[in-house]
Amino acid sequence: MDMAVAAARLAAERDETPVGAIIVKDGVVLAEAGNETRARNDPTAHAEMLAIRAACTALGSERLTGCDLYVTLEPCAMCAAAISFARIRRLYFGAVDAKGGAVESGPRFFAQPTCHHAPDVYSGIAETASATLLREFFRRRR
Repeated sequence: MDMAVAAARLAAERDETPVGAIIVKDGVVLAEAGNETRARNDPTAHAEMLAIRAACTALGSERLTGCDLYVTLEPCAMCAAAISFARIRRLYFGAVDAKGGAVESGPRFFAQPTCHHAPDVYSGIAETASATLLREFFRRRR
């Protein structure tokens, strides 16, 4: 999770919302990303989406079976769907996102009967560091 927090810090330095994501399989980091929605002018360029794309490319597969995702913020509905479709094994996330999250907040994507695959979910990992990064970033912008 330390690597995800570092990726979030780098995103903040680029004036992106500070969210970082790492995908690991068998102890090997396959992908690391921070938000790039502004840099790419792409609302889908969330850290999770970029990491999933990179890990799929690294494995040469659309499925990330046996992979674990570490992300600093609770995934939104779009990212939760991508996590499900990619068949991520475990999701570890830091800060809860009461407004935009879709795992433990909002629609609780993985609990829906239409969800084909739900990862094991572990929340609150590096929660303080993740939440502090977000709070400080938005405080500076206001």
